[in-house]
Amino acid sequence: MPELPEAETIVRGLRPAITGRRIERVEVPKPDVLREGRRSFSAKVRGRTIGSVERRAKNVLIVLDRGRRIAVNLGMTGQLLPFPRPPRGRRRPTHPAVRFRFDDGSLLVFNDTRRFGTVECLDPEEWSEREARFGPEPLDPAYAPSQLAAALGTSRARIRSWLLDQRRIAGIGNIYAAEALFLSGIHPERPARSIDLEEATRLHGSIRMVLEDAIDEGGTTIRDYRNAIGGEGGYAR
Repeated sequence: MPELPEAETIVRGLRPAITGRRIERVEVPKPDVLREGRRSFSAKVRGRTIGSVERRAKNVLIVLDRGRRIAVNLGMTGQLLPFPRPPRGRRRPTHPAVRFRFDDGSLLVFNDTRRFGTVECLDPEEWSEREARFGPEPLDPAYAPSQLAAALGTSRARIRSWLLDQRRIAGIGNIYAAEALFLSGIHPERPARSIDLEEATRLHGSIRMVLEDAIDEGGTTIRDYRNAIGGEGGYAR
């Protein structure tokens, strides 16, 4: 399942491809990936211009004018693939769930084989409520080791489970939790509150190093993950 580095890699690939584009038409071959009806979703995004592409936790956010956001959770096999013109032959996505067609003839396809991913359009108030459910971003420069240590100290959960809880810290999944704990020399079954400040500081550094290295390598591909140009991630555990 894509985690923070994979979502960040996709965001960086999408920015130059779709920022400034106006959505002319939306096609939804697989409406079960939407969190609302097809007509309602299309009405919200049609005619809107993409102002930026961002990430929060494991989610890709396509920010529209008037403050709305298209929030995409990639699930297990979701891919966001931009094309300068409609693809043909072998380049055509095999499991398109949503297509966004832009004013310049280009398009963005949400392709999802198993369809565990989701696509939704959120108003500013809805997004604010959603964002409040996520914990701090581990790569935020303001996120200090002391904050991590303080949060760990209040929990009886095992440290691996704690790291996977998106309410406590955002964007980390199985791959990078295991890697960070290994590098820190912390057993994944230890209670979170048993970790002292020195260990928390070491874990904080390992989390950042692992995530930054993975982003530099374009994420991790075990089977399904692809970046915005259809390539595999190069991070090797």
